[in-house]
Amino acid sequence: MKLTKSKISLEEGIKKEWIITNGIGGYSSSTVIGMNTRKYHGLLIAPLTPPARRFLILSKLDESIEIKQTKYNFYANMCHNYISDGYKYLQSFEKEYIPSFTYQIRDIKITKSICMEYGKNTVCILYHIQNKTQDYAKLTLAPVANFRDFHCMNTNHDFDLQQEIKDRKIKMIIDRNSDIPIYMYCSDGKYIKHENDKFYNMFYIEEEKRGFFPEENHIVPGRYEVEINPMEEKEISFIASLEENIDEINTREVIKKEIERIDALVENAKIDSLEGQDKLIRDFIIATDNFIVYRPNFRLHTIIAGYPWFLDWGRDALISMEGLLLVTKRYEIAKELILTMMRDIKFGLVPNGYSGFDNRPLYNSADASLLLFEQIYKYQNYTGDEDFVKSIYETLEKIIESYKNGIDLDNNNIYLDTDNLLVSGTEKTQNTWMDAKYGDFAFTPRNGKVVEINSLWYNALKIMEKFSKKLKKTNQEKYYHDMAEVTKKSFEKSFYNSKRKCLYDVIGDPKIRPNQLFSMSLTYPVIEPNSKIGQEILETVNKKLLNKYGLKTLAKGEKNYVDIYEGDGFKRDMSYHQGITWPWLLGLYYDTLKNKLKEKKTKKTEEEYKEFVNNVKTTFSKSFYEDGAIGSISELYDSKPPYLPKGTYAQAWSVAEIFRIILEK
Repeated sequence: MKLTKSKISLEEGIKKEWIITNGIGGYSSSTVIGMNTRKYHGLLIAPLTPPARRFLILSKLDESIEIKQTKYNFYANMCHNYISDGYKYLQSFEKEYIPSFTYQIRDIKITKSICMEYGKNTVCILYHIQNKTQDYAKLTLAPVANFRDFHCMNTNHDFDLQQEIKDRKIKMIIDRNSDIPIYMYCSDGKYIKHENDKFYNMFYIEEEKRGFFPEENHIVPGRYEVEINPMEEKEISFIASLEENIDEINTREVIKKEIERIDALVENAKIDSLEGQDKLIRDFIIATDNFIVYRPNFRLHTIIAGYPWFLDWGRDALISMEGLLLVTKRYEIAKELILTMMRDIKFGLVPNGYSGFDNRPLYNSADASLLLFEQIYKYQNYTGDEDFVKSIYETLEKIIESYKNGIDLDNNNIYLDTDNLLVSGTEKTQNTWMDAKYGDFAFTPRNGKVVEINSLWYNALKIMEKFSKKLKKTNQEKYYHDMAEVTKKSFEKSFYNSKRKCLYDVIGDPKIRPNQLFSMSLTYPVIEPNSKIGQEILETVNKKLLNKYGLKTLAKGEKNYVDIYEGDGFKRDMSYHQGITWPWLLGLYYDTLKNKLKEKKTKKTEEEYKEFVNNVKTTFSKSFYEDGAIGSISELYDSKPPYLPKGTYAQAWSVAEIFRIILEK
């Protein structure tokens, strides 16, 4: 994707972002004009205990070039009453494998490329300078650094800078509360140390929109000055890292290895279903790869839910697994993800996540354990790995029994009622995917008999029936079959809302929400998609919830409906699941249509299916390159024109589910 000068004005440039990642939870990200608009932006965001405890290390590099005693700043920063306009020299922004910026200052052309070293907390910036003048020039690189949790700003940050300078390699400790050193190196020029030089009040416009204090200070430890001769062409490499050996790093080699690594992922995926769309497939695979990270403490891989601020969550990882790992044929990592999810099961519950501070498992989820069954079944279908299923069968049995016997860990309040339907939650818990909570107040507690929990419960029972049959466990096969039959009858009787022609979201709650699609989209639908009820559900969803960017989380006209995601934390959390559009929900709609075709293929259902797939392809083949983060898909969208992307600018289950649909022939 290439943006030329007309597309990278200040107004347009701050709306478009980019991100690259390092495979352990770290990343580099900013806007396409190089102006940081979030507290989460930076050239090096490094996890101190991967993938958690992410710290802002290098905010940016402020660059300038001097020709005939005239200095040209080509960096872009925003302060409350001032904007540095170096973006006016920016001719193009391009992101193929990595982001690249091209500047033109008089007759000097400067190309800047940014790459992270995979598996390391290291960022490399490569400058290619072409001086087509007869004049000497001087390039100055001024690192703008910090050392803080990427969530937490402190305008009064009390920097206590200590520097060890060995030629062009610098070792710095900039925070008196930490002894973790930061290393910097430049391949050319000389380093000039600064004394008590701060960048005051960098202003983050996106944080102001989100209701947070938008300003902070950084430290400028010094600057590198590089001489450029007349008519000279040269490369300069700048590296920042938490690794000590950065003077041994070859930036060109880092870039080459990263391109080769990505090309190998594309080759391994062997996706050819989109004729003439090789670039789109490659770019989607790059997008999927951003979320796949290694947890050294587990020695297993996991999935980051979204950038810039989320960690790995069980529910999100499992919903994302097929689109990120199975369709791309990363089967070993898919198995590792399942093992990661199963590693800390407690009383039948898969952790919904891990603390970002101490890696403590968190269990506020009634659905993650049930989603596990669906993804294991899909894994087995993609790979044929029946031995793996056999090895974990006993654990799956224990999960079913735990749900049957009741679980009250972390106030989940899960138990099986006499009608074989699951009850879960309380008024103060948020253990479904609609989990917005502000303090002790849960905006959508959804406690009781929840539609997707019971759809997943039926599906899990049917999958266990299938696994038992394959393993020749006749008694268990009958046991799960009988439980499933009772559940199905109770579900149809209790969840159908004949007045509104849909399913109750929670029994007794008639609000129209998209969660009812779980009943028809899983491997074993508890409601047949072609049945009268199934047709009514789909028609209601079409009329009330579906738009081109996803499904709204609540129908317009319902109490507390909101269609614009904006405001401070309370206002945004209040609207999070009250009408805002989520792209990942298109995956439920897609699977429902596939199940309709599988059950009964007619001309009408085929046309319905093709129209939906084509609409998604058209919308997101464009949005993928033009909205939010270039080459990714946002967490959510407003529910009225112009349908602005909101939330995280790169969300795992958005990318995963849209990628599945995009690949459909």
